[in-house]
Amino acid sequence: MEKKRLLNTKEVAAFLDVNEKVVYSLIAEKGLPATKVTGKWLFPRHLVEQWVENNTVNYPRPGTSLPPYHGLVIIAGSNDILLERTISLFNRLYPDQVVVFGNLGSLGGLRALRRNLCHMATSHLMEDDGTEYNFGYAQEELSNLPAVVNFCKREQGLLLAKGNPKGVRGIEDLKRSDIKVVNRPMGTGTRLLFDRKLIEAGMTGESVKGYDHELGKHLDVGLEILAGRADAGPAIRAVAQLLDLDFIPWRWERFDLLIPKERFFDKGVQTFLGLIHEKEFTTVARGLGGYDLTLSGRMVYPQGQEKGGE
Repeated sequence: MEKKRLLNTKEVAAFLDVNEKVVYSLIAEKGLPATKVTGKWLFPRHLVEQWVENNTVNYPRPGTSLPPYHGLVIIAGSNDILLERTISLFNRLYPDQVVVFGNLGSLGGLRALRRNLCHMATSHLMEDDGTEYNFGYAQEELSNLPAVVNFCKREQGLLLAKGNPKGVRGIEDLKRSDIKVVNRPMGTGTRLLFDRKLIEAGMTGESVKGYDHELGKHLDVGLEILAGRADAGPAIRAVAQLLDLDFIPWRWERFDLLIPKERFFDKGVQTFLGLIHEKEFTTVARGLGGYDLTLSGRMVYPQGQEKGGE
């Protein structure tokens, strides 16, 4: 049987093996993830599990680190169409070097960075205030905050079949019995945004047909809708542009590269960052649509510094 995605106070107390009264103090004093949007406390199970992991003391450290740079750059984390095409562009322009990508979702990328499995992580995890990205999650997952360079800004929203034949106006319509969605995996920034939109509308995943049907890429979500196997799904506007689908915009988001400071000046990392400033990169982005390059290549943290081609 599938685990419940939202726990009530009694259930989260049993999960943590504490008294229910202790749960309230954990919310106030220890940052236990919770929402009261429905008038009572609810706890997203995956965030509670992540909170427990992040508060574990003596977390095992990796025994080995990445070897010295020898022509291979490993990027892991959130999937993006512009990123994939930029990697292809890099490998064509610099045949003596290779960039590879592991599609692990934003949280997966941060955890790969923690375990020294990659040189850069891609992430677009929105903070609770809705204005900042990635810092809080990076601080929880990593012992030292990495350098953060913006790759792009992109528009997230809800993909729909061309012409919107089911007349979907917003997130509330997804609970209709004639609407079937397709979703992104747990740990992706898009899934976290989708879950947040559902909670804001007073909805749960259980009320949405197809909520548990997960696909690993934004483009796969669009192809599922194009094939008629789903009516809607969360994804970026670039997919709607590529597949000629309808799109309900939700927000523009910052899609960042997180780089350990000890790897920041590796030749491959600097060459990749330099490519973001080149005309070829701009041409690729403009051909896709749904991207804003205003901050691309700029150092977000530490602020006031710019590297890689400037």
